[in-house]
Parts: sequence; C-alpha cells; structure tokens
Amino acid sequence: MKYCFVLITFILFHLQLLYAQPIGVYSSTNKKAIKFFEIGKNAFQESKDELAQKNLLKCLELDSFFVEAHTAVSQIFFIKKDFKQSIKHLKKAIQINPKFYTRNYFDLACAQFLLEQYDDSKKNFETFLSFNNISPALKTQAELCFLKANFACNAIKNPVSFILKNMGDKINSDEDEYFPAISGDESTFVFTRKKNRQQLNTQQQNDENFYVSEQINYNWVLAEYMSGVNTIANEGAPSLSTDGNTMFFASCMEMDGTYGAPNRKGFGSCDIFYSQKYNGKWTPAVNIGAPINTNNWETQPSFSSDGKTLYFVRGIISKEGIRNSDIYYSTLDEYGKFSIPQPVSTYINTTYSEESVFIHPDNQTLYFSSNGHPGMGGLDIYMSKKEVDGTWGKPINLGYPINTVNDESSILISPNGQHGYFSSNKEKGFGGLDLYQFDLPDAIKPNKITYIKGIVYNAITKTNIESTIEIIDIDQPLFSNKFTSNLNGFFFVTLTSGHNYIISITKNGYLFYSNHFLLKETETNFNEPYKLNIPLQPIQNGLTIELKNVFFDINKADLKPTSMIELNKIVTLLNNNPKLNVEFGGHTDNTGDKKINLLLSTNRAKAVYDYILTTGVDAKRLSYKGYGDTMPVIENSTPENKTKNRRTELKVISK
Repeated sequence: MKYCFVLITFILFHLQLLYAQPIGVYSSTNKKAIKFFEIGKNAFQESKDELAQKNLLKCLELDSFFVEAHTAVSQIFFIKKDFKQSIKHLKKAIQINPKFYTRNYFDLACAQFLLEQYDDSKKNFETFLSFNNISPALKTQAELCFLKANFACNAIKNPVSFILKNMGDKINSDEDEYFPAISGDESTFVFTRKKNRQQLNTQQQNDENFYVSEQINYNWVLAEYMSGVNTIANEGAPSLSTDGNTMFFASCMEMDGTYGAPNRKGFGSCDIFYSQKYNGKWTPAVNIGAPINTNNWETQPSFSSDGKTLYFVRGIISKEGIRNSDIYYSTLDEYGKFSIPQPVSTYINTTYSEESVFIHPDNQTLYFSSNGHPGMGGLDIYMSKKEVDGTWGKPINLGYPINTVNDESSILISPNGQHGYFSSNKEKGFGGLDLYQFDLPDAIKPNKITYIKGIVYNAITKTNIESTIEIIDIDQPLFSNKFTSNLNGFFFVTLTSGHNYIISITKNGYLFYSNHFLLKETETNFNEPYKLNIPLQPIQNGLTIELKNVFFDINKADLKPTSMIELNKIVTLLNNNPKLNVEFGGHTDNTGDKKINLLLSTNRAKAVYDYILTTGVDAKRLSYKGYGDTMPVIENSTPENKTKNRRTELKVISK
C-alpha cells in the first residue's frame, strides 16, 4: 500500500512542526506529562518509534487531555498502519479542542479512508477544507482526497460484477507471478516470475524471468522458462506484438550500475529492450535506445497492434525515488525509427503517478493505473477511449471491487475483450502473487476486434514468400497499416469492428492481391477470424486477377470514390513494370437483358481504363473489354454466386 493519497512527507512535516514546540506552550500544565512528551519527541527524531510511542502513551496516562500527545501518537500509529488506533487518538484530540490542530481533520479523514470508512472520511475532508489559511499544497491534496472519498462512497454502493478465477498450476507456482502479456490470437501467454535467490549468496537477491504458456483446446499448458531472452539480469513487464514474434520489456540496473547480463547496457535506472522470435527461438535482447530510453526510469511498455506506436511509463529519478511517472508514446516512422516520446494526454497524466499502461489491440482503448484521478484509494485502474479526432477521452474508473483501497495495476485485457488478467496475493492461492482471470463488465470493455492470419506464397512454386501487406480503412485511407510479412510469408493483423477495410499484398515481380472486409454492418466474432492462404501470381502473359476493391453502384458504371485505393495500386504496378501491358475486363451476372449487361460491363471496364489514363500511363499499354455474362466464375444459381460473377478484372497482355 502506498498510503493511498496520504503523502508520508506531509506526515513527517507535520510531526516536525509539532515536536519543535518549546516547553511552556503546550496545552498541558502537567510537568511529568510534558517530560514524557519531550522524551517521546526526542525518540522519534532518532527514529525510535517504539520508544516514542511508549512515552507518549505514558504522557496521556498522566494527562488524557494533552492534545499534542494525542496528535503525535496518532501519527506514529498511522505510520505503523494501525489506523484504528490512529483514528481513536485523532478523534480524542478533536473532541478536546476542535480547532487546536485543524490538520487533525485531514489525518483523521485519511485514516478513515484507509479503513474504507468512506462516508466519515468525506465529511472530515469537507470540514478540513472549510478552514482558512490551509497551505496550497495540502489544500490541493485534500481536494483530491475528498473527490476520492466521494467516488468510493458511490462505488461501494454500485459494485461491478467481478469474480476472480485463479489461472491454475499451469501458470502459477509458489513464487510470484505478475505482469502478463498475450498474443493477438490468444494462443501465447507470457508473464514474469520472480524467484528468491537469497540462498545463492549473490548481490542480486531476486531473479525475474519470463515464462510462456501456449493455449491448446482452450486450456493453458504448463508454462516454460523462456530461453534466449532470459538472463541473469531481471526481465519484467513484457508486451507482445499481435503476431507473438516481437516482445518489448523492461530491465533495470543492479546495485553496481550494470544491467547484470553480458552485452546488456543501458541509459538509466530502467530501460526498455526488445527481442524477436525466429524459427521458434527468441533472440538476445537489444536496448531500444534513444530517444525512448534516457537516464530516467523507462518501463512497462505496451506495443500497439498496428505496429506503429509504443506506449510506456517514464519517471524522474530523484533522491526520494521515482517521482512524476507519466505515460508517454512514440511512433515508428517508415525507416523503423522511433519519434521523440510525448506525454499521451493531460486527461490521462496527472501531477501524481500513472503506471502500467496497456493499449488494447483495438488501438482505441487505453488501460492504465493512476493515483491522481478520483478512485478507491492508491493506484486504481482506468480506461480511456480514443475520440474521433484522435484525442483521448476522460478516464473511466473500472469500479469496485476491481479497484480497492489498495494498489491495483498491471492489468491485461484479452484481445477478444471478454477477460481481464492481473496479479494478487489472495488467500488460497499457490503462494506469493498469483495471476487471476475475471470476466470484464460490458461498460469497460474495449471495441470488438477480429483478426487476419495469413500466409503468402508463390502461386506457381507453392513456396512461401515475404511480401508487403497494407491494411487500409476505407473511410480513413490516410491511416493505413503497412508492414512486411516474415520470411516464411506469415502475417497477423487485427481489425476493429465498425470499420470497412481493404487489404493489399504486393511484391516486386508479382501481380498484387486485394480483398476487403466490410465490418460496419457485420457482427464481429473474434472466434471466427479470417484465415487466408494467399497465392501471389508471378507476372506472366495471360494471367488474370480480380480487382476486388473496384466498386460501382448497381446498374451503373461510375466509379465509387472508395475505388481509388485499388486504382492507385494498379498505377503503382504499371509504373514499377514499364513493359507491362494490361486489359481491363468487365463482367456481369445473367440477370436481365444480355445486350444491356454487355454494355454495362464494357462501360465499367472503360471507366477503369479512363482513370488509369489520367495518371499518365501510356494508352498503348492499356485496353478494355466488356464480357457481359459470358464468362462466369461460378454458376449463377444463388444471389451469392451472382455477386461473385459481377466483377472487374486485370489481365496481363504482355510483360
């Protein structure tokens, strides 16, 4: 527990003022009581809290109306987390003289909050704020405390559905397990396990490493030590790319200022590293470098599913420890370089602490922990949705009892949006921190997603090939996701519901592949993803491909604006292959008059031809022809089949 919003520095400052009072100005006239008070004061200044408490209680035995003694001993009980005794003495001090120390109302409210006495806490914060001459810093603190108490009162009365389920002995052990990560298809689960190394007599007393489990038939198999990326240094806070082949994580320096592993060098307290999996094996970690890592504290990375944005936590290192931790983001450019990190939003970051950032694969829902927003206590978990203009919306507290008076952090939300995961040291676990799963309430779920799992191969030789994949939002074509498949032709990409997408796959020397996924009017089902085996055709005379993203209105030959994406791909193909000559062919189903169908198909082919001419391609390289319903690809027996027969094609005439 981080004393919630109660800053220990305020408590110590308060005690220093209290103990600085000279003899003769106390509320007590009992000399023996004052003597014990002074002994208690000196003991506290020497960090002898037990001796200080003993003498302050003796003082109160001699004079039970000694306001300063009640206040002082209440603070010692508070520091010891004995909040019941702290409340007892603060109430007595206020009863004796309500205005002797107005700060007592603040401390009483804090102690009551930590015991979840939210109604009483709220009243005492409100009373404290009614006094004049409060220091600005303490007033700001009290105002936030009041908002937290008010929020907690309402949250307790309106709990969310929340049942934790231990993830079992395939994941958990008698060691600590925490900071989970999951691949986009939910087949791979990675987490941090901390082993105590005191028996090894080494400078490093704990060893944090990654373990990985695979899901088979909806069950997790026994987690195994992740070879390759693990070292004698500590590894933690993993973030997997959606395809499960890249992992970002944090590693921190040891006592001697090194990262504890051969060839692992850093910039500061904690740095972000990455590792990649090739042929099933993880490579040694590489420091992600500047400008992400600095001489400050960089940790807890989260990588977006489109492969463009890295979110992480940065804190300032000071003598008091890590302070002002905020969430930052950095984007990758076309050359694979990260931009200078920027804070995500003043809606999300506060003057207090933000930690444990997680961007859901929908790329529109951000989860994080903070103690600077109204909540249940210390670090609460929040959600923020990206607005239409790209800004982040007002954070939403995940509610009680997901959040409690204690610290909650390191949450993971499953790609399907149904489950949340985090660690807890609840009773009847396997020992230490265990990983738990719970069903996510509807109000705090991310947007629904599905995904494409594909393999690209040479249509002639059947061998897998590396290629360039581009996913384009039809309504926002400027926001495309362009990336390269791995050497084995495999690629993985998520699609968010409520959008229509075009997929284009290209490789030099091949005709391109195109398709579309219209999710605006379709119910997205994560359990029914798109699994594509995509044959790319090497450019050869006589080959034909369907232009699946060239669109016309029914019975019309006017190109829809959404066709421009595909048409420009044709232009790129022709420009990259200056000897390539092509024909555009139009086709219809067998509905209606054959002459009308022939004319319609001809006009549609000509519409494509005309557009390509406007881009500067030589007319000698282009031709068009309408085929009407004479060349169906499938029997015109159903509406679905007729849709397949209504198409526009590109045919290689010569290369």
